[in-house]
Amino acid sequence: MAIGGTPSGAVEGGEQRALPNLLDKNKALSILSYLSVFPDLGLQIITLSDLECDYINARSCCSKLNKWVVPEVIGHAVVTVLMLISLHWFIFLLNLPVATWNIYRYIMVPSGNMGVFDPTEIHNRGQLKSHMKEAMIKLGFHLLCFFMYLYSMILALIND
Repeated sequence: MAIGGTPSGAVEGGEQRALPNLLDKNKALSILSYLSVFPDLGLQIITLSDLECDYINARSCCSKLNKWVVPEVIGHAVVTVLMLISLHWFIFLLNLPVATWNIYRYIMVPSGNMGVFDPTEIHNRGQLKSHMKEAMIKLGFHLLCFFMYLYSMILALIND
């Protein structure tokens, strides 16, 4: 019996309390998705800095980084769609520009290039610096989102 005389799983009138709703499950899935993005961003930053210091060549650097472009696009798109489905408008609108940028960047790869990261062009026109800056901005964005999701999930668990 809970405080107030009703069993812990029941509410007044004999109805059972619903299990955690879809919204909490979506937040948990988004946290897992963001945890899978962190190693990718760490790999990007480390690999780009190794290329900058000439520890690896451009071809191996770009092949490592291009392997993770599609999973990053899919993961971010899934999180954005989950936030749309679960009606978290603020978080959806926060994720939408980044997901759109990832999709745009993937679609606009010129024909003949190896991928988003191309070894023949990565040293031209400061692309290495721009890729590094983009990875740092994404890392900051994902850290901010991760802690927002974690806070809202803990708040939902406390209020439940």
